[in-house]
Amino acid sequence: MVEIIAGQKGKGKTKYLLEKANNAIKDAKGSIVYLDKSSKHMYELNTRVRLINVADFGIGSYEAFIGFICGIISQDHDLEQMYLDSFLKLSWLEGQDIAEAIDELDRIGKKYEVTFVLSVSRDAADLPENAKDKIVVSL
Repeated sequence: MVEIIAGQKGKGKTKYLLEKANNAIKDAKGSIVYLDKSSKHMYELNTRVRLINVADFGIGSYEAFIGFICGIISQDHDLEQMYLDSFLKLSWLEGQDIAEAIDELDRIGKKYEVTFVLSVSRDAADLPENAKDKIVVSL
């Protein structure tokens, strides 16, 4: 249960992600969380969407990031969707292969019925094969 918004920096991925989160909250039965590297977009999100500034939590590795994700899920049994802006930065995977991360988030999403929507600063053609069928928008 992973969706990917792909495109190079400056192509409008964050704007699309914010709109998607704000539209999703209208029909959501549970919680929606938006993870970002700052609180910059706080006032652009519906007040029912919980913004988490990941930089406030001292995450320094991919493993710590996955633990952080699981911690959020464990504290909110009503969580439906999680939006991850700047996924490569948040997850400490810039310049690295993200195939394993996509599989891990997909497994976690299916197990806990959470949809992850990732903003990935790469062209769709540069994503691993297991990510290509998860692309919902390529900018």
